Amino acid sequence: MVQVYLLSEAQGLGKEVLGGKGFGLVGMAQAGFPVPPAFIVPTEACRFYLREGAVPGLWEAVEAKMAALEGLVGKRFGRGEGTTPPLLVSVRSGAPVSMPGMMDTILNLGLTLEGVGALARATGNPRFAWDTFRRLVQMYGEVVLGVEPQAFEALLEEAKEKRGVKADTALGAEDLEALSFRFLRLLEERGTPFPMDPWAQLRGAIEAVFRSWQNPRAKAYRRIYGIPEEMGTAVVVQAMVYGNLGEDSGTGVGFTRNPATGEKGLYGEYLRNAQGEDVVAGVRTPEPLEALKAYAPGVYQELLQVAERLERRFRDMQDFEFTVERGRLFLLQTRSGKRTARAAVRIAVEMAEEGLISKEEALLRVEANALPGLLRPAVDREKAPKPLLRGLPASPGAAVGHAAFTNEAVERLSAQGLPAILVRPETTPEDITGMYLSRGILTARGGLTSHAAVVARGLGVPAVVGAEALRVFPEEGRAVAEGVEIREGDLLTLDGGTGEVYLGVVPLLEGGDTGLLGKLLSWAEAHRRLGVRANADTPEDAQKARALGAEGIGLCRTEHMFFAPERLPHMQRLILAADEREEEEALAQLYAFQKEDFKGILRAMDGLPVTVRLLDPPLHEFLPPEEELKKQAEAGDGGAKALLQRAQALKEANPMLGFRGVRLLLLRPKIFHMQLKALLEAARELREEGLDPRPEVMVPLVADPKEVERARALAEELFQEYGPIPFGTMLETPRACLLAGEIAPLVDFFSFGTNDLTQMTFGLSRDDAGRFLPRYLEEGLFPFDPTERLDEKGVGRLLRLAVEEGRRANPRLKLGLCGEHGGEAASVRFVEPLLDYVSASPYRVLTARLAAAQAGLERRKTPLGVE
Repeated sequence: MVQVYLLSEAQGLGKEVLGGKGFGLVGMAQAGFPVPPAFIVPTEACRFYLREGAVPGLWEAVEAKMAALEGLVGKRFGRGEGTTPPLLVSVRSGAPVSMPGMMDTILNLGLTLEGVGALARATGNPRFAWDTFRRLVQMYGEVVLGVEPQAFEALLEEAKEKRGVKADTALGAEDLEALSFRFLRLLEERGTPFPMDPWAQLRGAIEAVFRSWQNPRAKAYRRIYGIPEEMGTAVVVQAMVYGNLGEDSGTGVGFTRNPATGEKGLYGEYLRNAQGEDVVAGVRTPEPLEALKAYAPGVYQELLQVAERLERRFRDMQDFEFTVERGRLFLLQTRSGKRTARAAVRIAVEMAEEGLISKEEALLRVEANALPGLLRPAVDREKAPKPLLRGLPASPGAAVGHAAFTNEAVERLSAQGLPAILVRPETTPEDITGMYLSRGILTARGGLTSHAAVVARGLGVPAVVGAEALRVFPEEGRAVAEGVEIREGDLLTLDGGTGEVYLGVVPLLEGGDTGLLGKLLSWAEAHRRLGVRANADTPEDAQKARALGAEGIGLCRTEHMFFAPERLPHMQRLILAADEREEEEALAQLYAFQKEDFKGILRAMDGLPVTVRLLDPPLHEFLPPEEELKKQAEAGDGGAKALLQRAQALKEANPMLGFRGVRLLLLRPKIFHMQLKALLEAARELREEGLDPRPEVMVPLVADPKEVERARALAEELFQEYGPIPFGTMLETPRACLLAGEIAPLVDFFSFGTNDLTQMTFGLSRDDAGRFLPRYLEEGLFPFDPTERLDEKGVGRLLRLAVEEGRRANPRLKLGLCGEHGGEAASVRFVEPLLDYVSASPYRVLTARLAAAQAGLERRKTPLGVE
């Protein structure tokens, strides 16, 4: 039988049982904060319900705790008595990991038509009673009975229009009574009547919260953030307090520090005469908390004290919800607040310096994958025109993209490779997929703690909310701002740091570090064993990577040097060469370019290793598309005709598995010779200048020790003239991993090319997987996208095997990873005890550095104190 807990009975239980919301309430109640009484249905019940469809003994346990709740508040559930109003409750989800807005909540539960009269008599406020009832009917209809929100909103808009008002707060008691009955008729007509039995309401609400764990938006959110499916959600049933009792009541959301910047101090928003869902839903634009100083100074001072005490209690920046009922403050929940990457770094560093947490804990508090967001761009003010409109700066960073008014429009643009800006009246949890795929988010309504703002900050997506001059018509695919129409596909630029929105493309400036990140990463160095290099193909990228802390280059892709306009014709000449003389001439030109490129990169990385991968792609990739060549050839272009013939001769059914990598280098050894000589000569010239170049050469796509043997023999011819440099190979075919013990004695290092290794292990193409992979993830066939995060079970097993057998055969073997997984935190944590270094794109060097330190801390189990 599942146990249900009053707050006083749940002390000592963790979030995995109570969920985040319940855990926070228990902690606040224990510390003496003003928390309305509540009980918690644990996560175990949700898991059991979803598995079996029912939970034995649950309703008996709920009835017993409701009786205890009645005793604590002195009211009867759903029944008023004389001047005592009925006890109403909120039913809220609360997963162990914060999932803001992804699951369902119902307020005012237990109210019936009979109870409306009792509530009106007890409070002397009929308007409040009918407002509370119509809210319940609407929320219950949407969450439990499955009626679309638009059906209720249309009736509400009709009522406001009839009365000639813009806000629902301007509707009177008679208006709200009539609206409530229209809501009830709507549900009757849909065949889903509203239950007038409080206990039936409670049972329906709890089961609806259980089911909401599996709703599409919650599943999408868990997929994006890697939250395990098996967690389940707890349910918190809490005595209602009312923010919609009049102008001396209200509801708000507070943060103990600014979630966008990390600045210490009370921050948040407040709505007078409202209930909690009004703030987070963004239906009305709230006031900043400072407004309370004017009309409720005592409440504001109490909130300042609450913020300070919450941080001391929970040792993290807190996001708390509160209600003011006729001048009295109640806290409804607290949790560690979502924050931007910039805020996360500032909060972690400053809390460590304040002595609230240790430096080690500060390192573990920052999400390593979010660090590149610190370097997000901003609008170039000197080149920016007058903004089209302004809203609230909800999530920093600037973005340029095409306007999209629905999830489907975002997906269409993304499929075409075009950046999208999601434009909505306000976002709802159903918009999570579009928000995740968007380059930026813009809403007409909502405040800094609305759904759009909270989710955008968590995703690291720039966002502007509450742009009240904007009118959005999603079903028509358009919006209007200041008399200007915006159609789907129109380009917009938004700056989530200032709240400004521009029509068209505005130049952007690169972001930068505030100095706090440098301090955090300096603390990380003491705990980092794993080396971090960068993937860089130009001197500029190499300099950038070095400035971000890269300890060398782990992957320099030489083919990228041949695509420049002044170089591509020489590469094409090489491909078309009819005889040895033409081939030699083309190679001589490419050699000159290659040597200068290598000199620039080696100079930028002076004193640090630079691993150069020799030519990898098939030769036909250097030729124009066949259709383009056909048109030019038909128009009489002789050069295009020759290229077309060569392209057709080189054409492969599956070029990814074709004539590329070591196969091309061994059968066209002059390319191998040209590239390696250019590298060795560049290093020699730099040494003559007094520099310390440290080149390494790497052969791609090997599948057999004989290939490595032959490539090494070709390299040794040049090593005899210039002196040896480290010689290694990429392990990116499963066979190379399986034969690592035979390959290891032939090389100085392995570098795992996990991009291709993942494709070959799974038998999928990164370019084509988009057709099925989203469905696979949605249906739980894959727990995550293996092209983004390293698959530990399959690819990871091959990697482990290659490491063990390689080191056994060659104890001096150096081991690295140069796929994009080298800049993904979970992947770095997996390889941290196995490899010598990882290599990632320049900005993701930050992620790799912090993730490597976090892995070192976790592996050594550094004590972090008690939460």
